[in-house]
Amino acid sequence: MEDDKIIVGLDIGTTKICAIVGRKNEFGKLEVLGMGKAVSDGVIRGIVTNIDKTVVAIEKAIKEASDQSGIDINVVNVGIAGQHIKSAVHHGSITRDTDDEITVEDINRLTSDMYRIVIPPGSEIIHVMPQDYIVDYEDGIKDPVGMSGVKLEADFHIITAQTNAINNINKCVRRAGLEIENLILEPLASSLSVLSDEEKEAGVCLVDIGGGTTDIAIFYDNIIRHTAVIPFGGNIITSDIKQGCMVMEHQAELLKTKFGRAIAEEASPNEIVSIPGLRNRPPKEISLKNLAHVIEARMEEIIEMVHTEIITSGFNKKLAAGIVVTGGGSQLTNLQQLFEYMTGLDTRVGYPNEHLGKSKVESVKSPMYATTVGLVLSGFRAIDIREDSYKEKMGKGNLKVKHKKGTKFFQSIIDKTKDLLIDDLDDKDDY
Repeated sequence: MEDDKIIVGLDIGTTKICAIVGRKNEFGKLEVLGMGKAVSDGVIRGIVTNIDKTVVAIEKAIKEASDQSGIDINVVNVGIAGQHIKSAVHHGSITRDTDDEITVEDINRLTSDMYRIVIPPGSEIIHVMPQDYIVDYEDGIKDPVGMSGVKLEADFHIITAQTNAINNINKCVRRAGLEIENLILEPLASSLSVLSDEEKEAGVCLVDIGGGTTDIAIFYDNIIRHTAVIPFGGNIITSDIKQGCMVMEHQAELLKTKFGRAIAEEASPNEIVSIPGLRNRPPKEISLKNLAHVIEARMEEIIEMVHTEIITSGFNKKLAAGIVVTGGGSQLTNLQQLFEYMTGLDTRVGYPNEHLGKSKVESVKSPMYATTVGLVLSGFRAIDIREDSYKEKMGKGNLKVKHKKGTKFFQSIIDKTKDLLIDDLDDKDDY
């Protein structure tokens, strides 16, 4: 079944809407069958602001992915981001009737209880993620299944989103003739495609710099510990260049991607780019040094916000694997060095090839597709590795239950047969 499973990830981003169709190959790696993308006009800072434009872009991206893969697309995994995303840690507990072994059902009962907690009006819970468990006041337990205990407690990382933002995404996807299988927080999806299990265990901060937002996810001991969304991304840098260099927006975008640097000292003061002027006006000459100063100023602000989130999470001194930067914004020259200089943490650029196999589309290996690749991967594996083992245990548990039912059924037939034989013998004695 797993080999035949085909998953579609749909990333409704601020700059682009991207759809990727994928399946697992015989080596357990993700094979990309097709990809489609469209310019996103109806999304600002991760939030849908124009339904019609977004629907048109989704339809275009899905059609392109469908044509390339030869697969009819109906169900998708969709990412959600935006400044409205909030995360907090809540404590939950249940008391069991017996001190028998703790089962997966007990874990599920405790987790589902957390969906009933009081959250601000107009918000909705999108993820409930267990941290460490406590069994009969013994804390620091990662996986309590199989242990004996009466009281089961846990801290949960709970992520909420605005109900209106969720409804607008649902509306766009439905109008495009699709169904949503899972709604996943974008930095969690990106973490599946760019982070290794070793990094998650050692402690790592994922920074996904998109067009409208910068998403953060912090992992430690293989467990998600902190998430945040900063309402600044690559687009605000383009806007700064547009104003600072007095050029058109598309020219500012080209300047950023082709000549932009995150550290002004690395840019040559003698290099100048000539930009065509408006009608009957001379070309405009822009110094690459000045361009780098504009980019560096905004990039420093974004990195400071990221660093503040890392310090707030309390894991600043525990990130042995440092920072992994991904997303379209991570391709900026010298960005890695600026991150290391400002945070004091080792930094690398994350490419979504951690679980990728041979693919029809080579461009999918770019950091700008990390979220979409992660949304496809989320159909094959859980964000928390414990969930996958619980599913396996549940499957085995169901088989055991069926076996017991079968045994009872056969036992009842044997018992009835014995009764009939005894009755038959009694009748013969009467003669």
